[in-house]
Amino acid sequence: MLLTLIESPMLSFENTEVAFSGKSNSELKWAHRLYKLIGNNALIAFGKVATNVALGLRLPITGIIKKTIFKQFCGGENIAECKPVINKLQDYGVGTILDYSLEAKEEEAELEKCCQELERGIELAKVSKEIPFIVFKTSGVIQFDLLEKYNNQLENYNEDYLAGIARVERLCKAAFEADTPILIDAEESWIQDSIDRICEEMMEKFNKEKAIVYNTIQLYRWDRLQFLKDSYLKGESSGYKVGVKLVRGAYMEKERKRAETKGYKSPIQIDKPATDKDYDLAVEYCVENKIAVCVGTHNEQSSMLMVNLLAEKQLDKSDSAYYFAQLLGMSDHISFNLSSQGFNVAKYVPYGPVKEVIPYLIRRAEENTSVAGQTSRELSLISSEIKRRKLLSTSR
Repeated sequence: MLLTLIESPMLSFENTEVAFSGKSNSELKWAHRLYKLIGNNALIAFGKVATNVALGLRLPITGIIKKTIFKQFCGGENIAECKPVINKLQDYGVGTILDYSLEAKEEEAELEKCCQELERGIELAKVSKEIPFIVFKTSGVIQFDLLEKYNNQLENYNEDYLAGIARVERLCKAAFEADTPILIDAEESWIQDSIDRICEEMMEKFNKEKAIVYNTIQLYRWDRLQFLKDSYLKGESSGYKVGVKLVRGAYMEKERKRAETKGYKSPIQIDKPATDKDYDLAVEYCVENKIAVCVGTHNEQSSMLMVNLLAEKQLDKSDSAYYFAQLLGMSDHISFNLSSQGFNVAKYVPYGPVKEVIPYLIRRAEENTSVAGQTSRELSLISSEIKRRKLLSTSR
């Protein structure tokens, strides 16, 4: 049974003064203009096509992208460019989850290059309290088609697939030695079984004492709540700690379309309320069983649920086993207000060459237009803070 939500008198997601304390007036106005553009569905649809065409024709648009949407949602093109963002977040008690946001690559050299870049991130995290997690996509270090090929196959792996698994193990071992938890992102359902098996193997190797390797569970799938429970019980019986990041999901339209085209039952929940219900039940299950969890959400109700559960169970909100996470450039009202009350919070800070990160940026823009109320909520909060500052300046 879900806990009745009680908003703490000290914690309010309406507190825009705290939410935007790190933004200047000009930065707020700029963010307001950008979100107004993002809220235009037709413009986003056109922009997606126009961007792909421009890149195909090798038109010089990367500079424009870097100064606009890239600036809002990404830390930089490399780790060095991310450092000012990392430091600024830390000034307000918010950590950074370094996210090298390259999409799936197929060439061995590109996969190895991605792995080496992730290793550099782990090395930085080892000496930086500002970086509580590293994250990566399995398809960044193993060919996507091999993950798909072996999704339902448990043996007879070819050399390239074994080499990819070895890269994952390198990253998890480096994270273990750096004592920095590493999040393995969820991906499409037709490669997720492969990812889950690899993640489970890494947990068994490196999570004996505490959660270092975290799997990601997308609760917009109707089978994932049970998967969470099964994972926890398997870890208990096998003697390792399970770590999880809970998200709603990022591939809904693609999943539904593929299921319809190929004639199988869609793995996606019947509607958003069903997703929300399973997400909150997953949060409850993790807290009740003291599972190391990163609650990755822009949903205010789910965030407040986690706050209330920690209080109800008398768990230390500063315990690193309990984290909240949001994306850079989104839901600052959740991130900064939670941090101001002593909760563990981190922002996903994507980085990488502009051309390589464009697919990620397109998904962020589409997410803001497709999630009911997301853009209007961001705009409303920014507008409230702009008005608050104006009133404050005129009253002086």
